Amino acid sequence: MGARAQLLPHQIYIAHQVSMRHAPRVLLADEVGLGKTIEAGLILHQQLITGRTQRALIVVPDSLVHQWLVEMLRRFNLAFTIMDDERYAAIVEADEGNPFESAQLVLCSLSSLTLNEAMYEDALLASWDMMIVDEAHHLQWNEEQASSEYQCIEGLAREVAGLLLLTATPEQLGIESHFARLRLLDPDRYFDLAKFRQQEAEYQPVSELVNQLLADDAQQTLSKQQTIIEQYLGQDGYLALENAENFVTARDLAIRDLLDRHGTGRILFRNTRDVVEGFPERHLHAYPLTAPAEYIDGQADADVLARIQAERILQDSDDWLDTDSRVTWLAEWLSEYKSDKVLVICAQAETAQTLELYLRVNKGLRSSVFHEGLSLVHRDRAAAYFADEEEGAQVMICSEIGSEGRNFQFSHHLVLFDLPLNPDLLEQRIGRLDRIGQHHNVQIHVPYYEHSAQDVLLKWYHQGLNAFEQVFSAGGAIKQAVNESLQYCLLHADDEKSISLLIEETQKLTAETLNILQQGRDRLLELNSCDLPVANDLVADLHEASNTLELASYMDKIFDEYGVDQQMHSADSIILEPGNHMVEHQFPGLPEDGLTATYKRHRALVREDMAFLSWEHPMVLGSMDMIINSDFGNSAFCTLERDDLPAGTLLLEAIFIMKCPAPRALQVGRYLNHSYLRIVADEQGRDFNDVLTESSFNEAAGRIPRVTAQELVRHARPKISELITQAQQLAVTKQQQIIDQAISTMHRSLQPEQDRLTALAAVNSSIRPEEIAYIEQSQQLLVDYLQSAQLSLDAVRVAIVTQG
Repeated sequence: MGARAQLLPHQIYIAHQVSMRHAPRVLLADEVGLGKTIEAGLILHQQLITGRTQRALIVVPDSLVHQWLVEMLRRFNLAFTIMDDERYAAIVEADEGNPFESAQLVLCSLSSLTLNEAMYEDALLASWDMMIVDEAHHLQWNEEQASSEYQCIEGLAREVAGLLLLTATPEQLGIESHFARLRLLDPDRYFDLAKFRQQEAEYQPVSELVNQLLADDAQQTLSKQQTIIEQYLGQDGYLALENAENFVTARDLAIRDLLDRHGTGRILFRNTRDVVEGFPERHLHAYPLTAPAEYIDGQADADVLARIQAERILQDSDDWLDTDSRVTWLAEWLSEYKSDKVLVICAQAETAQTLELYLRVNKGLRSSVFHEGLSLVHRDRAAAYFADEEEGAQVMICSEIGSEGRNFQFSHHLVLFDLPLNPDLLEQRIGRLDRIGQHHNVQIHVPYYEHSAQDVLLKWYHQGLNAFEQVFSAGGAIKQAVNESLQYCLLHADDEKSISLLIEETQKLTAETLNILQQGRDRLLELNSCDLPVANDLVADLHEASNTLELASYMDKIFDEYGVDQQMHSADSIILEPGNHMVEHQFPGLPEDGLTATYKRHRALVREDMAFLSWEHPMVLGSMDMIINSDFGNSAFCTLERDDLPAGTLLLEAIFIMKCPAPRALQVGRYLNHSYLRIVADEQGRDFNDVLTESSFNEAAGRIPRVTAQELVRHARPKISELITQAQQLAVTKQQQIIDQAISTMHRSLQPEQDRLTALAAVNSSIRPEEIAYIEQSQQLLVDYLQSAQLSLDAVRVAIVTQG
């Protein structure tokens, strides 16, 4: 619940399914734009919180290192250390041991591990609980040989317990490449490509059966499917469907059984836009412009990249901004759309900086710039200025790399100042706005020079791939197929015949690829990747558990008690600063210069510069630990107005905590539903717990001045000691009952899952033996640890009875 992310059913479902496993090893293969990075972050975050994971390594392409750093920090409050060549060499030179053991959470580029053998060896020697690999589909493998990058990840995969591979969809990869990813997850099962092809073919009838069961006339045509249903579910399975009072419920149970038993569903999750709702439409607006004479004269000696990014040619003159007709168009267009937020993306950081300065100084527009040269703090400030609805920037100018990892879906106008040569990069640009949660159709604006390379590239993307108005994940493969023709046409923009042939060939390849993707649509896998009713229930539970009002009230009290200054910032946000009379020298998670925070998820999604306070935020968790591990609030003295007890009677309210030394990974707290025990006793050892409930005690309690309380304690110390002894004796009588109940709860929770996996392992080889062994071992360990649990006195409140 603590992630700075929308609670999207398909993401929450995957995170829930995977994060509950011991050392999960899965492929995350959602279509572009569905949030694989967030899914991986949710899984890792939950594994860290529950103690199942303590050390994690993330390996990504060079261009994505900063994106992952930002995503993990801003969304999940996970501070990763980038292990690059410079940092690695510095730690080695200082002789401080294995550099990869200098931090618990490490982020590293694949090229660093591949090119630096010593670095790779140290990464292998460091113990990791989990590894995440992004862009795993770029790891090349075939039966004859594997690339050095693949071998690098393969070596690490053998050493780590948990493994998340983020990859393209299986349909994009092809069966051989898909098999190569599965080899990394489970080399013992996926060792023979021919056998894998055979297994995949055997799963096809199961997928077709699921389609038949989901058809509108499934109940009427059930008898036609009897043979295949009995083949996979047995005669009882067929009779359960045939005789069901509620066919839909019985059908859903049958499909769930099929999902559990067959296919790679436990290790492969893939959602598509076909089954995930909430995406906007995309509309292209192209603006043909006359090319400047300087561009026409300079392009003869220019390469393809310079012809597309015209400023590379025009920058030879000091006044290129006045010469470039795209700049003139942009300034005029922005003046016309002053009330709209506009995101402008260009390839180079230098272009972004120069363009933003020109628009702000020369044209008087409220603008902000975002590029890779900015520090994280300055990027946050730029993004916050753009997000501000009242006083913020109208336009944000982003460079290609600088915009990675940031989503600006509060804007729906995207201006592409130039076009990238890579279709995946184009989709990444559009994806800054085209995301779930975008409330408007995305308007894509492209200014371009007529009869130039820009014109050709625009036509190829739009007429050939339809890349502006639909997501097409196979664009990179098609570009590779037609690349020679594309490069020729970009250099010969006046060759209309060649351009037409290029577009025709691209259209044909696009249609064929889309048809193959649709025919290969795996309904079994789609259903396994998101059980929507279950997912919706999980989201509802998270909303209920978030309880922002309760959290805000709780933190208000803590801030007041510990001397943290709090003031309103704006709607749904506060400013927190260290006060002059702080109880603790340093408050958890609060920097010396303070911070701005919000309890509202919708606010945090727009304002990434604000801390998102949730029950899982480090400040909140740190505050709880600070209170638990200190003497603060663990003793009190009060009056208690009761007419049914003699005036002057002393009562003790004691809170005992059940302390169990089990490792965090065993999550013993899930089973200790009564992890604390409240005892109310008098000097005779009588238990008043049922008579004086917590609420009635609080209602009747009255404050006593500190000096008076200290004096009373001094005189009544022997009696108070006796009361504590009496309370401890009462607690001991209830300790074993709490332990027995916890053990029973644990077995009721874990044994059915162990039995289910054991049964499934007989028919589904994707059930890993170590998963079953882990549950069995966990039950044995939990019994031992719970039996050694002890009640410990945590807090007392002494009350002296008064009468009204």
